[in-house]
Amino acid sequence: MTMLAFENVHKHYGEHHVLRGIDARVEPGEVVVVCGPSGSGKSTLIRTVTRLEAIGQGRILFEGRDVNAREVKINQLRARIGFVFQSFNLFQNLSVRQNLILGPTRALGMSRDEAVAQAETLLAKVGLAHKIDAMPANLSGGQQQRVAIARALAMRPPLMLFDEPTSALDPEMVQEVLQVMRALAGEGLTMLIVTHEMGFAREVSSRVWFMDQGQLLEDAPPEQFFARPAHPRAQRFLQDVGRAPSLAAA
Repeated sequence: MTMLAFENVHKHYGEHHVLRGIDARVEPGEVVVVCGPSGSGKSTLIRTVTRLEAIGQGRILFEGRDVNAREVKINQLRARIGFVFQSFNLFQNLSVRQNLILGPTRALGMSRDEAVAQAETLLAKVGLAHKIDAMPANLSGGQQQRVAIARALAMRPPLMLFDEPTSALDPEMVQEVLQVMRALAGEGLTMLIVTHEMGFAREVSSRVWFMDQGQLLEDAPPEQFFARPAHPRAQRFLQDVGRAPSLAAA
């Protein structure tokens, strides 16, 4: 079964047509990177999946069900889809441990002991086992974002969404977050990622979606997209970003 499908999705902000008839699919195990110039509708698109943004027309299907159907409970939907934001969105008044066990104990019915054991495992996975008792304010931006990824994984979601997860980080912290995401891709987790990190996109993606002015102009494997993009706008975009500067610098 297709993990995620957009069918003729449109959205307006007043007179501004933000999404223009998006048709696309994400299959289980795929890592799909969404790229394009600022203001092209990338973040809006992935925010529609968990109903953080409402659509005006079309359908979005997650595991075969319309996410906007009346019978779909929004909290249950969001419990099945991990979302990592630009700005971490950790609970600042809770420790790292408390951030990671809150969702599993309340939404999944997990015992506290099981949730704590899982939190320890996930923090070790993102290289932060030693920060389990820390408060978010005492972590660097890169550490906070890695905790945010661990917190999303704690809900055991079949799909993870990332909305420019490195855009709020200092350059030296970007790679520590991307390294965690590389590992998740290697484990076969299904991910939809909005990012400007073209080297990362070329390295880990199954497919690249290129958007501009609310349209999905290209959907191609990374080797095709970066070597011979079909759409003239994608060609100009890659020229502007220097093809894949992050990869060249690696």
